[in-house]
Amino acid sequence: MSNIQSAFQQGKAFIGFVTGGDPSIEKTGEFILEMVRAGADLVEIGIPFSDPIAEGPVIQRANIRALNGGATVDKLLGLVESLRHKTQVPLVFLTYLNPVFHYGYEAFFKKCQKAGLDGIIIPDLPFEEQGELRSSAASHEVDLISLIAPTSEQRIREIAGVATGFLYVVSSLGVTGMRAKIETDLPAMIAAARSTARVPVAVGFGINTPAQAAGIGKIADGVIVGSAIVKLIEEHQGDAGSYVYEYVRAMKGAV
Repeated sequence: MSNIQSAFQQGKAFIGFVTGGDPSIEKTGEFILEMVRAGADLVEIGIPFSDPIAEGPVIQRANIRALNGGATVDKLLGLVESLRHKTQVPLVFLTYLNPVFHYGYEAFFKKCQKAGLDGIIIPDLPFEEQGELRSSAASHEVDLISLIAPTSEQRIREIAGVATGFLYVVSSLGVTGMRAKIETDLPAMIAAARSTARVPVAVGFGINTPAQAAGIGKIADGVIVGSAIVKLIEEHQGDAGSYVYEYVRAMKGAV
């Protein structure tokens, strides 16, 4: 069992997201530790990218701030390595394929393993093109986390059948961002995924209230929240730690 899968063993998991380097690498580390202290079971760290096609305006702005502040892949690898001395909560990168391809698959995952990274999510990596990257990740004990969107049951089962770490269920079509209502038939998607998946199933995209988290927690193994946390950081910048802590504590309690 991977470190990621173990995060789901104590009950429903809360997964939080931050954009690495917003407003600084040091503050990102502080916010992650506040999330862990508040009960987060796993943390996703976004590698800032100039064209984050899956992200809504909140996370797009965070990417720009982080890039302007000098965030790089190597600095975020250093952040993961430093966090490993303070917490064993699973840490996962969310990035786009270009930075990984540019770095070189083997070199990238070798450094991820050395830093102590547990997994990676790449929204713009087509399922059919995972082969080479999947083998490099696996050889360095980094889980490649697959995403499933509202699509055919056959495709959901196909993707879920080879998923590692956990399976990321995209709750809504479109980009990330807070939504008042989630109208996707999540129970059907989750049922299709569980028919072949050997890993936990977590739901993200749009979740931002305790009521939504509670509802998702009844049907999935975990709840993923990103934009709402990044919005708090945008509003409070370096002073966001206590706000992030309180928000994550409330959401974890609801899950």
